[in-house]
Amino acid sequence: MVHRRALTLLSLTGAVTLALASCSGAGSPSAEGDGPVDLRMTVWTADEGHLALFDEIAQEYVEANPGLVSSVTFETVPFEDYTTTLTTQLAGGNTPDLAWIFESSAPEFVRSGALADLAPTLQEAEGYEYDDILSTALALWSDDAGVYAYPFSNSPFAMFVNTDRVAEAGQEDPAELVASGDWTFDAARAVAAATADELGGAGLVVRDFEFSDWTNLSTVWGGWGASPWSADGATCEFTEPEMTDAMTWIHDAVFADGAMPSPGTSADFFAGDTTMTITQISRAAALDGSFEWDILPLPAGPDGQQNVIGQAGIGVFQNGQNPEAAADFLAHFTSPASAEKLAAYFPPPRQSLLSADVLAEANPLLSAEQLESVVVQGIEGAVTKPAHANFAQLQTAIRGELDALWQSDADVDAVLADVCSAADPLFKG
Repeated sequence: MVHRRALTLLSLTGAVTLALASCSGAGSPSAEGDGPVDLRMTVWTADEGHLALFDEIAQEYVEANPGLVSSVTFETVPFEDYTTTLTTQLAGGNTPDLAWIFESSAPEFVRSGALADLAPTLQEAEGYEYDDILSTALALWSDDAGVYAYPFSNSPFAMFVNTDRVAEAGQEDPAELVASGDWTFDAARAVAAATADELGGAGLVVRDFEFSDWTNLSTVWGGWGASPWSADGATCEFTEPEMTDAMTWIHDAVFADGAMPSPGTSADFFAGDTTMTITQISRAAALDGSFEWDILPLPAGPDGQQNVIGQAGIGVFQNGQNPEAAADFLAHFTSPASAEKLAAYFPPPRQSLLSADVLAEANPLLSAEQLESVVVQGIEGAVTKPAHANFAQLQTAIRGELDALWQSDADVDAVLADVCSAADPLFKG
């Protein structure tokens, strides 16, 4: 049988690092070898379509391996507190067999020793075609010793456009700006400001930012070539000129010309009152046909156009009850055939599946042209959202200092200097 279960919210009782360290030891004896086992995998989706597909793929595996696995439970944990709940489970000895892991926490999980090396199982699985997986997609989940999670979702960020609002306000169609090579953040900001001024509502929204989750602003500052920290994760870069220019642009878009909504303003692109939103392509499922829309690549900034993806991995915990069975199930769950099914919701890391023709079968809402320009090309050469081995503490410290930026009279340089002052000790920890 394949089960689904939802968890209620749990609060964080200790640091992420402490929880991971506590689950990286020998752990309890495995139940493997005593007959078929029950597997448990934590996920953060509660979408019925997602879960039904997971059930289908898992049921195939259970039926093909009755002597190894008797059931798979997909345990839904709320997105907002997913990592908190997962690390609490690990610290309390309630370790799942498999888990989704955010890209932001990938370095910490990989470094912790809590995850099993998946490379041997995946490389040896019959028909798995391990070499088909993009090496760039594996980078965040690997070190010199092995591969510790499979990057099952590689969802590009893109610009959704309400073309009805653009036309009603008499603005140039952003698709024409793309075609002419003039699709820039400045051009998007001008259209956004004009439509908000003419029609009300909101111009441009970075979805899920809401003046809180600053990591989503990476979809903007990438166009300036900015980064919150150095490539080796050792130095704060919020005071670098590229980041200062990018954050000044964002501040002015909010407070100088109203291109972006101000703090406390509720704006939902999918409700029809917003001209543009930067979000992942999986959000297209929320479109209900109440207005005409388009989806375009992220605009270019002064440093050119930078693709950004949100990436999630699936890992197997060494301290779980059934690590070998879990790894074997994961090989089935991420096989070429399964990955093609999952592509309906989660863009795969497999080169053979990254074509408009293949993706069109699973994504009927998007045209072949949109799939090619936004998904296929959006994954190639993309960077992930910010990730760091000390991410949990950095996220909180940086957010606390950035709160001062979201005021009309904020001194951008001073605020970003305060950000680095607060973050610097955490880079050295």
